[in-house]
Amino acid sequence: MTREEIRARIAEIGIIPAVHVYSESEALFAAEAVSGGGIPIVEITTTTPGAVNVIGELMRYSTETIVGAGTLSDVETARRCLDAGAAFLTTTGPDLEIVEFAVKRGVVVLSGALTPGEVMASWKAGSDFVKVFPCSPMGGPDYIRALRVPFPQIPLIASGGVTQQNAADFILAGAVALGIGQHLIHQNAIRLRQRERIHELARRYRKIVSDARAQQPK
Repeated sequence: MTREEIRARIAEIGIIPAVHVYSESEALFAAEAVSGGGIPIVEITTTTPGAVNVIGELMRYSTETIVGAGTLSDVETARRCLDAGAAFLTTTGPDLEIVEFAVKRGVVVLSGALTPGEVMASWKAGSDFVKVFPCSPMGGPDYIRALRVPFPQIPLIASGGVTQQNAADFILAGAVALGIGQHLIHQNAIRLRQRERIHELARRYRKIVSDARAQQPK
């Protein structure tokens, strides 16, 4: 897929599951489970052991899933993830060196940001989306709504504390997508290999996003 197609697909699905687990086998299980539940996007955090190997495995066997690398903090790791097949890169904060690297490689990048200054800097550097993290401690949906006033042109992704209870509010506040970790991929569900539990949560979040978007003014 091209950069434009990946960007459009992320915006269309509106959910980026973040896989943060303790082994390669757990990461592969989590990625396959969320994809099987109807979310063909997954972000493998580089804090997961063997993350680069996981990305490579998923690219070999899950051709329909858009696989990205998250929690990046240096260009060398970003390069290794791209070489393994990652389709997008995500940072936790505004690492403009990684954004510049992604832009030069023609790869979708989601720069992390928190303050208005960081949002602006990330966007000006060329980030495709700006991931506002952590959202909930800053006011949750109200913070996204506040950022949308000065930055209506910037596609914001809400991340950090997104749950079934507030997911719709984040979409209605103006987030184009949601970054969801443990509230979609529960550690117990991973440990017990409860595939159907993750499938059900994935379906619920897809419906929440769809229903919330249907309420937005056309």
